[in-house]
Amino acid sequence: MTVSPSSSSGKNRCPGPPSRRELLRIGALALCGLSLPEILAAQYRTAAAESPSLDHAADDARSVILFYMWGGPSHLETYDLKPDAPSEYRSQFRPIATSVPGMQICELFPLQAQRAHRLSLIRSLHHEISIHNDAAIEVLTGKRPSRLDPTSSATSEHPDFGMVASRTLGPSATVPMPPYVAIPYRLHMTRPVYLGVEHQPFVPGDPSAKGYRPPQLNLAAGTDAEALDDRRGLLKRLDVLRRHLDLHGAMAGTDRFRQRAFEMLTSPRIASAFDIGREDPKLRDRYGRNRWGQACLLARRLAEAGARVVSIYANTPKDGPQYTNWDDHPDNAGRPGHFADYMRRRLPYMDQALSALIDDIFDRGLDKDILLVAVGEFGRTPRISHRRLTGSVGRDHWPHAFTALVSGGGLKMGQVVGATDSKGQHPIQRPLRPQDLLATIYRHLRIDPHQTFTDFAGRPIPILYEGQPISELI
Repeated sequence: MTVSPSSSSGKNRCPGPPSRRELLRIGALALCGLSLPEILAAQYRTAAAESPSLDHAADDARSVILFYMWGGPSHLETYDLKPDAPSEYRSQFRPIATSVPGMQICELFPLQAQRAHRLSLIRSLHHEISIHNDAAIEVLTGKRPSRLDPTSSATSEHPDFGMVASRTLGPSATVPMPPYVAIPYRLHMTRPVYLGVEHQPFVPGDPSAKGYRPPQLNLAAGTDAEALDDRRGLLKRLDVLRRHLDLHGAMAGTDRFRQRAFEMLTSPRIASAFDIGREDPKLRDRYGRNRWGQACLLARRLAEAGARVVSIYANTPKDGPQYTNWDDHPDNAGRPGHFADYMRRRLPYMDQALSALIDDIFDRGLDKDILLVAVGEFGRTPRISHRRLTGSVGRDHWPHAFTALVSGGGLKMGQVVGATDSKGQHPIQRPLRPQDLLATIYRHLRIDPHQTFTDFAGRPIPILYEGQPISELI
């Protein structure tokens, strides 16, 4: 990336103190996860201190892409159809055969069906929390909230696995890539809490937006060249920012980490990783020119470039109420109708995006390095609900059975792990919990789930209290 040289008058002009707007923009670099020198120092220091036995250089290639479906996707309308169940239970869609004998999935997933040998389904996940954000906290952190919040406005008392990866592994040793990236925005129910604010994810925005450019990287690209004498001038302004913000404790900067911060802000390799426009337009079309498709493509680019964890908040594939999120109650949010109509609009976007990502991971030889996980916080009620006054139809919250898709990560593909009963109500084979899925993720990242962190009260908190890697996948 290049920056237009400053004029001679510009070199002598005092820029004065940064404006509030500029402080907020530069502050986003830190608060969203793009590190100041002190933050980088903290990330490297904690990673080295807490995992001294790990060879992080050998683990630099390992990463996880999370396709997180907030709202709870119906397992009966996606990956665990029950065509022989009574009418008030059975899926609203037909099952179709896949490239794996005996594995059937939704008819709206024809592209994934062709690639079933490159994915595995975990159909027996379950827990006991029927509140969205509290359930999400258990799925993403492995820890049940101490107080369940019926308003579903809960925020976590423990960090999610992306924050743990940032703290434990730190940034890549070869590329100054933010270790945790959240597209298009962060998972709102989790916080880094006792790990420190420096382990929040970097949030680059919506890559499907017209003229997309990560806003925090515009400074590195030189778009504010008139306000900053040169790109290194940004570090001086970050020092000003330091006096305005408390970044969770004093972190002594060093020349090494100041240079690292400058590299992160100006590195052509970092800019290239975020520059989705470098991709072949035909590949972008394969993913889909929409929020989910371009988010999956950007996630692959960032994982390949050295990000440890990339989360995709798969809420709606496009703007507009006709696409909705995954919370398919009858009359949800004042939208009377049949929930299968919403699913029929939504699922093809997911099919296109995930199938393109799976192909990209395998065809580029990244299937041992990158693990894809697609999951929500729970499933939906096997028995369909009706609203007599409006005639609307849907399914309510159901944590007692739901499905996750996994692909890559050097795991065994082309199989179904676990099974639910004939109505999709409860696991009857190989019941598994979110902690088992997380243990599998941590195994891929080579993070010891028994490792402990110290919380604000000085107590040792293990990454996971329970859970084992899913043996069928290993």
